[in-house]
Amino acid sequence: MELNKILGISDPLNAMGSKSSKNAKIWLSSPHMGGTEMKYIKEAFNTNWIAPLGKNVDEFENTLKEELGGKKEVVALSSGTAALHLSLIMANIKDGDEVLCQSFTFSATVNPIIYQRATPIFVDSEEDTWGMSPIHLETAIKDRIAIGKKPKAIMVVHLYGMPIKIEEISTIAKKYNITLIEDAAAALGATYNGQKCGTFGDFGVISFNGNKIITTSGGGTLICNNKKEKEKIIFLATQARDNAPHYEHSTIGYNYRLSNILAGIGRGQMEVLNAHIAKRRDNHSFYQKLFENINEVDLFKEPNSAHFSNHWLSVILIKENSKFNRKMLNEHLAEKNIETRPLWKPMHMQPVFNSYPYYGENVSETLFANGLCLPSGSNLLEEDRKTIAEQITQYFKPE
Repeated sequence: MELNKILGISDPLNAMGSKSSKNAKIWLSSPHMGGTEMKYIKEAFNTNWIAPLGKNVDEFENTLKEELGGKKEVVALSSGTAALHLSLIMANIKDGDEVLCQSFTFSATVNPIIYQRATPIFVDSEEDTWGMSPIHLETAIKDRIAIGKKPKAIMVVHLYGMPIKIEEISTIAKKYNITLIEDAAAALGATYNGQKCGTFGDFGVISFNGNKIITTSGGGTLICNNKKEKEKIIFLATQARDNAPHYEHSTIGYNYRLSNILAGIGRGQMEVLNAHIAKRRDNHSFYQKLFENINEVDLFKEPNSAHFSNHWLSVILIKENSKFNRKMLNEHLAEKNIETRPLWKPMHMQPVFNSYPYYGENVSETLFANGLCLPSGSNLLEEDRKTIAEQITQYFKPE
């Protein structure tokens, strides 16, 4: 019996995110299969490697390592969040420690800090890349040291696939001898001065959630410096079982490894990574042309040639003095079956985190108030673009 019948899928590609009707919803960023994923899944079934580990995991990690430049080690895990959590454990973050964290991000960046009973110290963004402000970062470090609470880690985020000012951040981290963790969840393939995002810090994290550049349905990877660190991460991610003939445990462990089945999807997806990045960047070029003559809008773009964004999502800011706003545009497009999404609400504004210290001004708050993510999937069709262009032009047309 064919595998797709076993799985109850009549058309695997259509079931995983391609369009089936002319009036289908235009998604923000839906999964996009390349066509070879089922080959690797079937291989796992045929060899009975349905258990958590196997050839697909090994080969997926090897391909990722090569993609990231070959100098770092990678561990395939069940999610980007799991990778962030393990990075904090590897950095020896414990109860009462402080972690400097970018405020303008998704809550998954911050939650693992709380898992470790540590304290997040939020830092505002800068206006060029929307990443953590080096100026406010150093202010925060000096202030925390002055009160006897030197932070043990810095957690930065490459937002929407855009490389942040990572050289400046790295210099500050080294100056004060603080562990640097890169949340590059959406930045696979993005580079700064030719170096891959996720490889600058002591640890880096990439996500393979369903809406990312490539997907394993759910999954992530933790990037580390050497094989010794990789072995420890694998040990922690597989329930921390000691070397004994029976089940012996002297350390708390986790069930965080990526399954061999999902890694098979990842192997197929890696074959189309460059094509997916090219299509997302082409989508960004489409939006660049669309907004050329719409003065009320600024399109988020690379500040200079050192930054190479994968443009996971194309994002706009509606100018504050405009009669238009992102809420009304969001509603207008939703009525036309076009999905958009506001930018991240800063963590220091979130009810669950608003009691923690915050260093900065109102850059992230302004971004949240005025920004909107537009459909950016690598499977966006020309007819989708035409519809988007028509509706955006209609919304911004002069009275």
